Amino acid sequence: MASMRDIKRRKSSIQGTQQITKAMKLVSTVKLQRARASAERSKGYFNCMYDTVNSILQRVGQIDHKYLTSGASSRKAVIVITGNRGLAGGYNSNVIKLVTRHPQWRKEDLEIYCLGTKGRDAFVRSGYSVRECDAEIVESPLYKDAAALCDRLLTSFAEGEIGEIWLAYTNFKNTVSHIPTLLQLLPVQASGAEGGSAEKESAAVMNFEPEDSEALDMLIPKYVTSLIYGALRESVASENGARMQAMDNATSNAEEIISDLTLKYNRARQGSITQELTEIIAGAEALG
Repeated sequence: MASMRDIKRRKSSIQGTQQITKAMKLVSTVKLQRARASAERSKGYFNCMYDTVNSILQRVGQIDHKYLTSGASSRKAVIVITGNRGLAGGYNSNVIKLVTRHPQWRKEDLEIYCLGTKGRDAFVRSGYSVRECDAEIVESPLYKDAAALCDRLLTSFAEGEIGEIWLAYTNFKNTVSHIPTLLQLLPVQASGAEGGSAEKESAAVMNFEPEDSEALDMLIPKYVTSLIYGALRESVASENGARMQAMDNATSNAEEIISDLTLKYNRARQGSITQELTEIIAGAEALG
């Protein structure tokens, strides 16, 4: 059985840890409120752009366009959005597993674009080719940064260096629900499953100028940029929500451990007092 000194020392250590987790929970709560408000503001544009491009593709049918067909290269560019810090539960690892455990992807065919250092560290350890890493963009996502990344990816796609572009991020549903999501950016594929409004408006007449291919040349770069930017906003909110949950659980666990240690300390103290009394009584009887 541990001594009273050991129990007291461990209890003091756990109490110090609990103060840290409480502080981190409060910080994450404040950051979550800001990130959630920002994600909700951008979500309308994010969904509208997705539905608009899908609606156009459903109307134009099969056309020969550089952004609608896979390139000759078998290599895939995968944008992976993680955090720069840990202590966020499974937030980082769940997104990374979308790539590392994909049943149809081979490590040598992937070019990883990491937004966040946790993803970079994990992929480098696993032997993946990390093409770029931007740690600052996840701290304060800006549309211009997403546009710059989009331009580099579209250039590589147009030059045939990569044949597909994918996005791995965490979709923010609510404070306790964060869903790791893998989304294909290029080649663009029409799908009405994600946004129901595209199907509801399918009967509406859509006229656009100039021609189909020229309209897509202008729209698809904005489409890809908006998806990257929206994913950044969603991921930041998800990270803070996951960290708030993790710190809340850690604080609760620390409270349970402190209660258990307090009980053990009291028992040890009572045992020590009982032993001292027994020795005093035994000594008195021996003298008598």
